[in-house]
Amino acid sequence: INTAGIGRIADGIEISPRRARPGDRILLSGAIAEHGIAILSVREGLAFDAPIVSDSAALHGLVGELLAALGERVHVLRDPTRGGVASALNEIAVSAGVGIRIDEAVLPVAPAVRGACEILGLDPLYVANEGKAIAFVAPEAADEALAIWRRHPLGRQAVVIGEVVAAPAGLVTLRSSIGGTRIVDLLSGEQLPRIC
Repeated sequence: INTAGIGRIADGIEISPRRARPGDRILLSGAIAEHGIAILSVREGLAFDAPIVSDSAALHGLVGELLAALGERVHVLRDPTRGGVASALNEIAVSAGVGIRIDEAVLPVAPAVRGACEILGLDPLYVANEGKAIAFVAPEAADEALAIWRRHPLGRQAVVIGEVVAAPAGLVTLRSSIGGTRIVDLLSGEQLPRIC
């Protein structure tokens, strides 16, 4: 299957990973790792008590509503597909020369997906998503952005997962649920075989 996207960028909108700036809030549109675990379970013939379904979805409506309301206050948009949320955040941190801090306690992971990841020894932050979006927005626009996404069917589970900081530049860190901090680095190889 070949696909193509055709459209135009509205005047005054500049979306780029280089536009991430200290203070930006980082929004995630919903639960992560569903697509990767769904595909892996089918591919490997794994069965779990609760069904895990791919999150594949067209995100143009979700993104369009955010841009229509907030315009230039949306600095970065990214789909956390191959390499998951961790890889997307690392690429943005390096491109913009900023640090990124995220909070493990607020990361949305469905219980069935979390359980599957634990059984398989996978970190949900690195598992592919096909129907989720990440947005970096100006801090004063974060509450409005979250409300916009939560009104949309594909953003009902949207959360603010972290913020952009000045340093350490190019590094993503995670505040763990027990209060520690760890580096969320790029994987040196692939956690899973390419699935799409």
